[in-house]
Amino acid sequence: MLEDKNKENTSLEKLGEFGLIDHLTKDFKISQKSTLKGIGDDAAVLDFKNKKTVISTDLLIEGVHFDLAYMPLKHLGYKAIMVNLSDIYAMNAMATQITISIAVSNRFPLEALEELYAGVATACNAYNVDLVGGDTTSSKTGLMISVTAIGVANDKDIAYRSGAQPNNLLVVSGDVGAAYMGLQVLEREKEVFKVNPNNQPDLEPYSYIVERQLKPEARKDITELLKKLDVHPTAMIDISDGLSSEILHLSKSSGIGIDLYEDKIPLDPTVIAACEEFKVDSTLVALSGGEDYELLFTIDQKEFPKIKGNPNLTVVGHTTGEGEGAFLISRNNAKIPLTAQGWNSFTD
Repeated sequence: MLEDKNKENTSLEKLGEFGLIDHLTKDFKISQKSTLKGIGDDAAVLDFKNKKTVISTDLLIEGVHFDLAYMPLKHLGYKAIMVNLSDIYAMNAMATQITISIAVSNRFPLEALEELYAGVATACNAYNVDLVGGDTTSSKTGLMISVTAIGVANDKDIAYRSGAQPNNLLVVSGDVGAAYMGLQVLEREKEVFKVNPNNQPDLEPYSYIVERQLKPEARKDITELLKKLDVHPTAMIDISDGLSSEILHLSKSSGIGIDLYEDKIPLDPTVIAACEEFKVDSTLVALSGGEDYELLFTIDQKEFPKIKGNPNLTVVGHTTGEGEGAFLISRNNAKIPLTAQGWNSFTD
């Protein structure tokens, strides 16, 4: 629900654009030394001394990227930040600042946007990033959110998609497929609710996969872990569009082949159970589901002892020779070409 019908809501018209920005951002504190000037001038001023700056941006559109029928606004604010921080960590960099711009229709009262920004603030506090700017405007169609994330890294630490070498190990953090299956559960319960609005869904058995969809976490901890272990990824990408799409990105950018082993793909037991319930193949979900925001990277084989046995990391394959293509090695040892079947916002 967007609003409590019994509560007095504040029209955005009363505040105006600058009043709205001031109201929504008044409680955001500056925590990064590199933030010389945040909100309140024509532009933010940042000083990173001798480090390299990395910047990423993402746009989230109501009805395309999120559905407010089951996405609470506070969760949406949090997720919008995670989506962008994940791209910074995928460069093996440290996220430091964000900007957020929203286009919003007049069906949203001030209190709804306060919820959205409460999620943004929770993310900023949890990941130690500063909100340093943004914009607000009106929308005829619903809610749109644009976030830009800024980060820093030492030149030698940055991991590009293009750095993988033949005979590197392919490693993934965490587990995959959970966010997609969480979405399936939420979509199913939405349809049930349409038929019977008095029916309250029991999401407890699906808590892990639903949380992976509604409140994902960017893997800052993995970049910190790799530094602690003195592991230097040769190439890295985050898993936003599905494992197969990201492997193909690494393969193409680096100009080398990649073999992914089906029996090595990390799947949480709740994902396997949900796949059985929905009668979908768990490997297909892992390959094409997306929105996991785990990190996929390659390392030199000599670094394997540093990560061996680490519960946060799984070796799922290896790179092959120049131009050899990307393949799934199935459980019965068949070699199947990987295809990019991840999510595409331009399909109906």
